[in-house]
Amino acid sequence: MDKKKIAVPLVCHGHSRPVVDLFYSPVTPDGFFLISASKDSSPMLRNGETGDWIGTFEGHKGAVWSVCLDTNALRAASASADFSAKVWDALTGDVLHSFEHKHIVRACAFSEDTHLLLTGGVEKVLRIYDLNRPDAPPREVDKSPGSVRTVTWMHSDQTILSSCTDMGGVRLWDVRSGKIVQTLETKSSVTSAEVSQDGRYITTADGSTVKFWDANHYGLVKSYNMPCTVESASLEPKYGNKFVAGGEDMWVRVFDFHTGDEIACNKGHHGPVHCVRFSPGGESYAS
Repeated sequence: MDKKKIAVPLVCHGHSRPVVDLFYSPVTPDGFFLISASKDSSPMLRNGETGDWIGTFEGHKGAVWSVCLDTNALRAASASADFSAKVWDALTGDVLHSFEHKHIVRACAFSEDTHLLLTGGVEKVLRIYDLNRPDAPPREVDKSPGSVRTVTWMHSDQTILSSCTDMGGVRLWDVRSGKIVQTLETKSSVTSAEVSQDGRYITTADGSTVKFWDANHYGLVKSYNMPCTVESASLEPKYGNKFVAGGEDMWVRVFDFHTGDEIACNKGHHGPVHCVRFSPGGESYAS
């Protein structure tokens, strides 16, 4: 994308309140899909390539803070302010399971093997639900030091990554022991954490910096200062040579991964950008 070309985005209408989370499925035999979470309590599923609306998941009674799809895009999950996390049939839109919590659920993630659902939120507890035994009580991982903002699985479901709303850093938990094995230190709280498709990098956004960490040795690889407070960043998955970031100034910017130079700047949002994500093939990104 050279600077002269202004990219005209596909605009996906439908939500009535701010969109706070986006998640792309991997490429499936039916293509790939994009699910969005909004404060309007109704997550939406779209064709990941065209942005065309497929369906809306109806059933939450509060803002939905986080959404995800399983590896085959057959099930969706959502985390909500109504103190519940739900698992949905992504083909019919039906609720398969509703997991009650004692406070707002901020984050959810399917394990790579699709059998487990991980949740976290204001209760400061990471919970792992076995979707093959949904009636069984969840496994509770040790207390998080703060209110959980983001959760992700890593290392073939051996490690959990989490960040907190009220303190800096990213914590890496050993799933077997349930203990924190490493903390990646940041000054501000991490509002977005993404593991790259090839498993090499963790991309974090905290305050006005975007950082890239070695996902296996946990060292800091790169840190770039951004023009404003950023809420979210995403690394291009195919070649890993650029990343996209968005935040308070309403603009979505593309940067060179190796130098940190700005490559492109897209204007179009009328409010802060809460989430940016690259599609699985890297040919487009959503904000």
